[in-house]
Amino acid sequence: MNSENTSESAGCCRRQVLRGAAAVGVAGAGVAVLAACGGSSSASTQSGPVTLGPTSDVPVGGGKVYRAQQVVVTQPSAGSFKAFSAVCTHAGCVVDGVTNGVITCPCHGSQFKSTDGSVAQGPAQTALPSIPVAVQNGKLVATLS
Repeated sequence: MNSENTSESAGCCRRQVLRGAAAVGVAGAGVAVLAACGGSSSASTQSGPVTLGPTSDVPVGGGKVYRAQQVVVTQPSAGSFKAFSAVCTHAGCVVDGVTNGVITCPCHGSQFKSTDGSVAQGPAQTALPSIPVAVQNGKLVATLS
């Protein structure tokens, strides 16, 4: 093998390595974008009864998002608490708040009714799944599955 062939094959290998690294970089960026939109990178792995916090954290006519547990709790009327998955059924983003009786998703504008989790405005087509919630000693306890 002469030195010309050696340098040619080394250049070939370097190009292949660089192409491979670029492909991995693009794939990695795609995964990062999907994880950011999906909101599932910090998905709760808890199950069973989970204490969320005091009932006073959830205003009447409003709600509170418990990001760590991926639960949104609303209080449509005094003393009546409803809990739903905080993961939007459209693209998996975590909802970010409850205002004027509507649970909102920041990613694509889906809105859900705070009384029953049904879709108030798309693009989501499916209601937020309901989660059992109870009041125990002034605290909200959700039963996660």
